[in-house]
Amino acid sequence: MIGFLGEYEATLDAKGRFLLPAGFKKQLPGETASLFILNRGFEKCLTLYPQQSWDPIFSEISKLNDFDPKVREFRRYFLNGAIQLELDSAGRLLIPKSLAEHAGLERDIVLVSAINKIEIWDKSKYKEFFETFTPQAFSELANAVMNKTTG
Repeated sequence: MIGFLGEYEATLDAKGRFLLPAGFKKQLPGETASLFILNRGFEKCLTLYPQQSWDPIFSEISKLNDFDPKVREFRRYFLNGAIQLELDSAGRLLIPKSLAEHAGLERDIVLVSAINKIEIWDKSKYKEFFETFTPQAFSELANAVMNKTTG
């Protein structure tokens, strides 16, 4: 299982490409280390899944009941814009314009570990996200979430 750690800044070039940080490259497993699925995140960010992390998720989604309208709605929303990417010879990934617009990505971006995937945020939006979250609110959130898994 892949488990990412870290937070790295990067810059989009004029074509919408960015260099995958070396810190994340080192955490990728062998032969499929250059294949990714890029998708919209749950918040106004993008989610970059190594192919190895995406495959079990896609398999589970494929097993859902196609006769259930909620399943069809979820699939449309979750898979909307998903695209397979491969690192180019320079170690860059190209973000399609529609996905960059969805996340409000301009030039400066932040890549953030999210266990088995990487979130891609506009740097200013990412900073704003944390500026509006107080230590007290974080403590309460941690207590609520962690008590469900440990209690």
